[in-house]
Amino acid sequence: MSYEFIKVDREGPVTIFTLNRPDVMNALHSPMHFEMDDAFNAFAADPEQWVGIITGAGERAFSAGNDLKWQASGGVRKTPPTGFAGMTTRFDLNKPLIAAVNGVAMGGGFEIALACDLIVASESAIFALPEPRVGLAALAGGLHRLPRQIGLKRAMGMILTGRRVSAKEGLELGFVNEVTAPGELMAAARRWAGLIAECSPMSIRASKQAVLKGLDEPSLEAALKGQSRYDAVAALYRSADFVEGPLAFSQRRPPQWKGR
Repeated sequence: MSYEFIKVDREGPVTIFTLNRPDVMNALHSPMHFEMDDAFNAFAADPEQWVGIITGAGERAFSAGNDLKWQASGGVRKTPPTGFAGMTTRFDLNKPLIAAVNGVAMGGGFEIALACDLIVASESAIFALPEPRVGLAALAGGLHRLPRQIGLKRAMGMILTGRRVSAKEGLELGFVNEVTAPGELMAAARRWAGLIAECSPMSIRASKQAVLKGLDEPSLEAALKGQSRYDAVAALYRSADFVEGPLAFSQRRPPQWKGR
């Protein structure tokens, strides 16, 4: 379907979601949250779509986060059950997501990126959780995802100051996977997506689910024992891909993944 505040494009097995309010630095208001929720629902349900890329329209911003001006003017802030941008509390999506951060990613914008599995950033990208500077808090996942991804002390250094972090420092801190020249950002994101799409989508989903659920277990032993309960792992064992992978290897040919 067509949307007013986002764009959705499909390139083979890759879906590209573009936050499309460049005049307000792609800040999100309630209608945009619900459009993103609808688009992610369609992506999750489509067996032909294996990887997602999220980026922002224009050159200035990935997303400046919550549209405070819209809210201050009387807009009622509502979000779907799946959270900010229809994704920050979407814990059942096993398809991998890549954030292609093309500029400012602050507050909710940074929280969107942190909810992705990989972050590719332009040299011009800036990351921050500045909510305390305006009397708020990053409660759409940033306060919990950032410490899990880069460690407590480094995360607190960002959270308790609201300071801005460059793409280069993000790479050093460990939440950015790759930094590119501005004109090469989407090519790099597509390259990462292509590398993922070379693998069995069933294996990728099982791997993502096992990693994220395993991190919530109290010990390595519990994580290993818990794998058999994960639905994506069970689906992998039942899949045609589970047969195709070893067969293609033995026949010395590229595998033909079915995604089922």
